[in-house]
Amino acid sequence: MNDITTETPVSSFVPGGRRRHRRTKQSSTGMRRAIVLALAVPVTSAALTGPSAFAAEKGIGTTAKDTATSQDLDADDQQMVTNLETRVLDQRLGANVSGVVLDAESDDTLWGHNAATALMPASNVKLATATGALTVLGPNHRFTTKVVYGNGTLTLIGGGDRTLTTADLTELATTAVAGLKAAGLTSVKVAVDDSLFPEPTLANGWNTGYYPDSVAPVRALVVDGHGVGDTSLDAGQVFAKRLTAAGVTVNGTVARATASNKDVPVARHTSAPLSDIVHKMLKTSDNNIAETLLRMTALGAHQPATFEAGTEVVRQVLSVRYGVSLENFEMYDGSGLSRADRIPAATLAEILELLTEPRYASTLGSILDGLPVSGEAGSTLGPEWGRFDDVNSKCAVGKVHAKTGTLTGAIALSGLTQGKDGKWKVFSFIENGSTANPNDIKDAMDGLAATVNGCWA
Repeated sequence: MNDITTETPVSSFVPGGRRRHRRTKQSSTGMRRAIVLALAVPVTSAALTGPSAFAAEKGIGTTAKDTATSQDLDADDQQMVTNLETRVLDQRLGANVSGVVLDAESDDTLWGHNAATALMPASNVKLATATGALTVLGPNHRFTTKVVYGNGTLTLIGGGDRTLTTADLTELATTAVAGLKAAGLTSVKVAVDDSLFPEPTLANGWNTGYYPDSVAPVRALVVDGHGVGDTSLDAGQVFAKRLTAAGVTVNGTVARATASNKDVPVARHTSAPLSDIVHKMLKTSDNNIAETLLRMTALGAHQPATFEAGTEVVRQVLSVRYGVSLENFEMYDGSGLSRADRIPAATLAEILELLTEPRYASTLGSILDGLPVSGEAGSTLGPEWGRFDDVNSKCAVGKVHAKTGTLTGAIALSGLTQGKDGKWKVFSFIENGSTANPNDIKDAMDGLAATVNGCWA
């Protein structure tokens, strides 16, 4: 699934603009304390009481990031800055644009344009979601789908695997049928248990028009990424058909139930490691994977599997674990579909800058690997989306690694590229409200990235 939506315009969204979630089950303060305790073991050996050692080292959260002056810049960077100053004013981008470029080696801000202004980031939110999931769950974490038997019923139990396939269900069914036949059973009822997640709700900034094309109601069980209203029952029906094909009669219709702890385990399937799933989510900007990971991240931090708890865990990971400044940071979902999300370009750049730190490579490496590459077919920066194909940006094909973001009224591009000097640059560009054709806006964005690369001099 790509990150383009056709939701209603921002002017028709919740009157009065953004609003904070009302917390349930825990107060906001109580939730934060619980999450900090759950995340008590830091990624590095640095103490994380008060301002983190990482924040102190980087100068984040306590003082402004150093900004290089024109005297500090070499000729290549100075030319890049001069070009960006002109090109960020491109009429295709509109008047509401935020951008920043960092030098990954020196940690200097080479260029900024309204960099601290919080704008609607669209699918760039997935960068934060991926960072939270990999940190809390670990890159080797796998999600488990189970089948249990009790009282004449096989129950398929969802474990938050958004990559489950019909082939996986066929294997589960084959194993289950072998057990049934060994026990002399030839017929069974089928139920699904998706109680790992609460009943689906809309995030702040979502509307029912999102369902089911942009995102499906978030449940713990799904097969083949089907965009349907009830993915759990849909998966149960596919499972029932596989049982029938294997020679077992399925009685009645598939129903929702909660498995008993007395039920007998029959079969189980484990997903690919989380690192692979994050890779897939970022390459294709899969909204459904993002929302499922947000809930699994919350559960991993011993919090409810809700939008509110999941986004709070991500905030704590970013600020407590990594020292990322969250001033003006508003995150209400895992995918970036929310029209209430607001993140400054400077914050997105800080998140991406973590990927250049060797000490975080084992945890966050799949984010860097999963970033679409300019001109890469099958990704959101591929030629099928018209990316990096005009006279100004095609020179950067294969050279830019970046996350795209596209909503009605918001387009973003944040990533990394090597500059003309061979050094890695981290960049983030966001525009809100341009009335130009979206394809023209993307061409202008690609041109900015090509400028950072230095190939469009």
